[in-house]
Amino acid sequence: MRTHPTKNKKLTCLISLIVVLMLSACSINKDLTESSIKPPKNIILMIGDGMGLTQVSTAFYYQDIPSNFNRFKYIGLHQNTPSSHKVTDSASGATAFSAGVKTYNGAIGVDQDTVAVPTILEMMANGGWSTGLVATSSIVHATPASFYAHTASRNSYEEIARQLVYAPVNFFAGGGIQFFAERSDNLNYIDSLEQEGFEVDTTNLSTSRLDITKKYAYLLAPDGMPKMQEGRGDFLPNATQMALKHLSQHEDGFFLMVEGSQIDWGGHNNDANYVIQETLDFDKTIGLALDFAEKDQNTLVIVTADHETGGLSLSAATIFGQGDYSKIIPSFSTGNHSAALIPVFAYGPGAEHFMGIYQNHEIFDKMLQALKMDAAP
Repeated sequence: MRTHPTKNKKLTCLISLIVVLMLSACSINKDLTESSIKPPKNIILMIGDGMGLTQVSTAFYYQDIPSNFNRFKYIGLHQNTPSSHKVTDSASGATAFSAGVKTYNGAIGVDQDTVAVPTILEMMANGGWSTGLVATSSIVHATPASFYAHTASRNSYEEIARQLVYAPVNFFAGGGIQFFAERSDNLNYIDSLEQEGFEVDTTNLSTSRLDITKKYAYLLAPDGMPKMQEGRGDFLPNATQMALKHLSQHEDGFFLMVEGSQIDWGGHNNDANYVIQETLDFDKTIGLALDFAEKDQNTLVIVTADHETGGLSLSAATIFGQGDYSKIIPSFSTGNHSAALIPVFAYGPGAEHFMGIYQNHEIFDKMLQALKMDAAP
């Protein structure tokens, strides 16, 4: 039986129309889905300085409870080569996160031409968010400094301290009293902090009520905080908890950077127990951030590192020339940083942006993408 050519033509047109409508519906649905995804209200960026994948692995082998790293479903890797060298330092690495630029080792909040670049903390503060910084180093050390200061050298500690006084930061906790109160210029920037509206405490983390109308500064050591091995205790989780309590009172949301600074220092010392104890402390603090985010349902948590330190490995023991696979021996290949790719863990709205392999400065871009913010010109 012959098919009428007019019917064939009509059938072809009908099929084509159906395909076009289906594709249009998919496109519209995709656009609606993408436009309806709500950006996070808050961002918690957690940096384990010197924490490569092996350091992360210690949280699985050296404690009797499950690691909080288990709670992440979105995981990526970043490459951290600076503009000046093959291997990054903390200043260049943190500036990549904070300002979205590749720069030279030693740079704090400036590009490779030493031009100041707006940071994610400054941009969010200008947009109405509250901001905070917590570190187990001095608060003027390279990583925290890269979020609020702009200097050609990470070693300009007194200038970095001066800039913190006037930076748009609502809460900070760490060490570094000497850079505010025992300065070469004999100026007292503790007084300046108070004049700028900070409640300053140089003795302990006060558990008193945190007033939403005030700013808080905790400077609890001359330089870096003590090691966990020296009895630092729960400073990092407690300070993070206090920061979350204070910053979350602000209706417009917040940005909080938390650094487990001394994982790096243990790596430089090739001290495995130092690394492990600092990593476990950081892991505990991650748990608090995730607990907050799970309850809040509106917080993006990102956990990563600027670089790996020490070339740490976890190897089977060797006994009489034979491998003993019942024992793990930590060992180091260097006292310096390594060029290893670094894991990135993300949880909450926008976490899907952090999957894959990318450059370290793209973490800045991904935070802005999650927030649906435009980069500063």
